[in-house]
Order: sequence, then C-alpha cells, then structure tokens
Amino acid sequence: MLSDRIEYTILSNLFYKEDYARKVLPFLKEDYFVERSEQIIFNTVFDFITKYNNIPTKDSILIEVNNRKDINDTEHTKIKEYIVAVENKETDEQWLLDTTEKWCKDRAVHNAVLSGIKILDGKDKKQTPEAIPSILSDALAVSFDNHVGHDYIEDAEARYDWYHTKEKRFKFDLEYMNRITKGGVPAKTLNIALAGTGVGKSLFMCHMASNFLTEGQNVLYITLEMAEERIAERIDANLLDVSMDDLHVMPKDLYDNKMKKISDKTYGKLIIKEYPTASAHSGHFKALIDELSLKKSFKPDVIFIDYLNICASSRFKGGNVGSYFYIKAIAEELRGLAVEFNVPIFSATQTTRTGFTSSDIGLEDTSESFGLPATADFMFALISNEELEQLGQMKVKQLKNRYNDPSVNRSFILGVDRAKMRLYDVGQSAQNIVDSNQQKVETKEVAYDKFSDFKV
Repeated sequence: MLSDRIEYTILSNLFYKEDYARKVLPFLKEDYFVERSEQIIFNTVFDFITKYNNIPTKDSILIEVNNRKDINDTEHTKIKEYIVAVENKETDEQWLLDTTEKWCKDRAVHNAVLSGIKILDGKDKKQTPEAIPSILSDALAVSFDNHVGHDYIEDAEARYDWYHTKEKRFKFDLEYMNRITKGGVPAKTLNIALAGTGVGKSLFMCHMASNFLTEGQNVLYITLEMAEERIAERIDANLLDVSMDDLHVMPKDLYDNKMKKISDKTYGKLIIKEYPTASAHSGHFKALIDELSLKKSFKPDVIFIDYLNICASSRFKGGNVGSYFYIKAIAEELRGLAVEFNVPIFSATQTTRTGFTSSDIGLEDTSESFGLPATADFMFALISNEELEQLGQMKVKQLKNRYNDPSVNRSFILGVDRAKMRLYDVGQSAQNIVDSNQQKVETKEVAYDKFSDFKV
C-alpha cells in the first residue's frame, strides 16, 4: 500500500503541512526518490512552492502535471492515482521531522555509495577516486538545521549570558602569544603562521602541539611534508628535553623512563597522521576524525595541518583554477572543518621569494594567495635572519588578529632552541629589538623550562 511507504508520507505532508514543508524542502532531493512518478510529484511540488511561496493543492499539482510534455500516458495515470490518494492524516510533528531526516540521510548515503562504485568502475569521467571520501562525508553530514537565526530582541537575555560566559581558550606557553590573543585562541578558528623555508613553520607547530599535549588536550597533527616519524622525533626532542641528535644514542631504559613521565603527567593524546603531499583535503581529514572516533575513541581538541599550501581542495582539482582561488578554497575548507568539529586549527603558509629574503614580512608576502589572510582569524609571520639566528631568536610579527588589536605588540622576539625544537620567552632586553634597524641584543636569554617536571 502507498500509505506504508515513507516516500508517500513525506509527499502527502508537503500538501497539507506548511511548516513541515518549509523545514524539510531545502534538504529533499529528487534522486532520493526511487520511483519516477514520485520524482515528478516532488519536482512539481518543489517548483510550485518556490514560485508561489505557498503549498499546493492536489488540483493545482494535477494541472501542472497535465501540462508536462515529458510524461507518457501510463506515467500520467499512475501519478494521477497517486495524487488523488494523498490524504491529510494526523501525525506527530517531531516524529515526522525525525523520520524524514533519517530517510534523507539514509538515501544520501545510499546514493553516495553508488556514486563511489561508479567512480571506481571508471563510469564517472568527471570525478576521481580521491573524491569518494568527500562524497561519503557530505552524505553522512546530512541533517536538518532548524535554527533560523538570532532574534535580536527576544534573544537579548541569552546574549547577555553569552557576554558573561568565559570563552574557552587554548593557552600558549609563550607570554607574548597569550598577550596578543587575550589568553589563547578560541575554538572554531583558523590560525596561520607565515614563514620562509627553514625558518620554523614546523618547529612552531611541533612546539605548540607539545604544549597543548602537556595541557591535557587531544592533539591531531596532520603532516603532508614530513613523515610521521620525523614529526614524532621533533616532539620527542621538545618534550624529552634532548637534542634530536641525542635521541638516536639515548639508552632504551632512559627513553622509556622519560616517556613514562610524560604519560603520567598528561591525560591528553597525540595522533600524527601522514598524507602524501597535495593528496589530501578537508574531506579526507573529516573521514580521519570519524575513523579515530570509531577506532580509538579519540576526539581532537586542537588540530595542526603541516601545511596549508600543500593540501588539496575538496572543491577544485589542482591546476584547474588559479592559485588565488585554489589556496583561498583550501583555507575556507579548513576553517569550515574547525567550525564543524569545534576546534582551533593551526596551519602554515609559505612566503613569496621576496618575503623569504626580507628581514620584515607583510601580508603582501603571502605566497600564491592574498585571499588566505581574508579567511584566517589569526595570522602571524615568523622572521629570521643571520643576526637573530646567531642569538638563538626569531621575530614574530602580527599580520591579522581577530582576537585583539594587532597594533599592540605588533612585533616581538621569541627564543629558539632548534636542537630541541623548542620556543621560549626571552627577557625585556630582547623585546627592545624587534627589527634589524634597532640596536643589537648583547646576550642570549635563558629559557624558562616549563617541562622541568618531565625531566629524568
């Protein structure tokens, strides 16, 4: 019987329940319906509501169907019988919404699986197998969003409560980084380090990953440049307080002892995942997060992606669009990932050739895409030169800051221990030197060791 099918229930309620129709129509798709007759009815109802901003009557749909030239007599008879049979039955509204949402999700997944098979069989000439994770992720993400926006007057009380709720922030172990971000970065943000080759993009992110791990956060580190073992090596050097060279001659019992101290001091986890350069995009990262949740019960609190320029875009195939749109698309997709999973994302980007050789860096030195700074919430340059390198220091310059006034502490100095892959605060004497035109720092500052508890 028609009434036993969920498709009939959905279509019949589009005729009689305006609130229901307006909530579900944006999420319904023609290819969710298997029967051609139901596809035609859905399309006709959809077109009517779109054009006239009102739900149709059975008579109006019958007339619209009669005017179509692509329906044969048999189909016309079947559609007419279907529409005549449509009834207005009392149904629990929430049950109807929940059931429709589940049906949409099930049909989306079913269609995604079929699309994946078609791609693998070589029958889809427009998409490659790399698109399959994104197709499946989009299908799994199907859900009804019933939030219609913030009512300025009615939601005033809730807004006041929000003003007085302390926002969770992910705190740095570096004084000036906390100063310029008002205590750390919030979730749902994209934070970008800009630097030339070899200056310290990966060093910065490995240090920050180590920091957040010691603070008890779950850290996901995605690398598209170096092997997983190389990233782990840098984090080992940072947390174990030894140079990378010494790691390779350290006795096993000493290494085990140091690792146990780290394990005992933090309840956070660190997962490092490697992808080949330019092979992975936000769709792959979504699938990875879902897999980690399923297999390891791991939900990241913060994500590092090393680095943005060598990611792929889920929307554009490499080489098909200009670099401006391509890099901007990647940034937008990563920020969307941050919002979806309620985490801050840290990544990095390469400077232009001019920026690489400069003792100062600006937004104009962003490699390939000026659209990147427009998308990022927080963007800063890591600057090194021969003088700073000799002093064991690097300059940090704010480029964009949605958390604070970027003109305050525009530039500042951090200490660098490249052997141990660490950054550290330096004294005020160093902070007086924030560009190459000012006086030199005479002495190296001593690092404050926040990892002393981990030492053996």
